[in-house]
Amino acid sequence: MIPMIDLLMVTISFLLITAVWTHMARLDASANEPGADTPKPIAPEPVLHVDMREPARFVLRWIVEGTVERSTEVRRAADRSFAELTAAVQAEWDTRGAHHGARDPERDRATLETADDAPYEDIVAVMDAVYRVKRVGTGVAVPAFMISLGK
Repeated sequence: MIPMIDLLMVTISFLLITAVWTHMARLDASANEPGADTPKPIAPEPVLHVDMREPARFVLRWIVEGTVERSTEVRRAADRSFAELTAAVQAEWDTRGAHHGARDPERDRATLETADDAPYEDIVAVMDAVYRVKRVGTGVAVPAFMISLGK
């Protein structure tokens, strides 16, 4: 039994010592083509800002990295149906939206800018008006925008 333990100890020590040498002699290689490994820059996407702070109108702005690229005004209807807002958002998305593909998993972004004293019903109605803009995905109509609340 003792000779077997001695043989095992010598074998383990030999493997541990040679493992360090094989690691030091290794060459790093990869299948990547030569050149810089920096990722390609992603172009910033426009965000539709729906400003409902004024009582008589909505202002739709496409903003890219803090720069307003396009601005449109839509008057507010007295009946709070916001059909004109839906039509204007649809027209803006048709001309400026980035995600139109049926298999595109992303949605365009919209930010709703409200006054501090805006009625809850109006905020929900405006969100519904923006959500009515649909794109046809894989056989299902999905909202074209993902809405977030802004300042």
